[in-house]
Amino acid sequence: MQRLALFDLDNTLIDLDAAFLLWAHEFAEGHRLSRKAVDHLVKLDRNGLPHRELFFTKVRERFKLSAPATELWAAYRQRMPHLVQCRPEVIDALAGLRASGWRVGIVTNGTADNQLGKLQRTGLVDVVDGYALSDNRRQVTAYISTRS
Repeated sequence: MQRLALFDLDNTLIDLDAAFLLWAHEFAEGHRLSRKAVDHLVKLDRNGLPHRELFFTKVRERFKLSAPATELWAAYRQRMPHLVQCRPEVIDALAGLRASGWRVGIVTNGTADNQLGKLQRTGLVDVVDGYALSDNRRQVTAYISTRS
């Protein structure tokens, strides 16, 4: 019998909260917002808004930003993969599972560009057999196998 281990990406294999905090500081600095703005962004994130489009609509309104919410959200998706990190011991553990005969996959939700960027930038894509991304906006699920 083939053994299979599936893992979530955000706040399981990578520390998304730490990356979000880095992003919040960069965002506040880039828009010349106060330290309190960072606290507000973190609080808004932790309140679990159903989707980032709504999050950025609220951010735009709160800070009276001229850029459309869709543009703010696109910039976030582009930047976030550069801010996330995967600890080396996580990479080693996944590689160890594969070496001991396990098939290893990542199952995650979110926009495909953002999630795929995270997988590639952290090196996770190289140590798993495959991954599945579920795009919340369109309810589309994509499966891409990285190994035969």
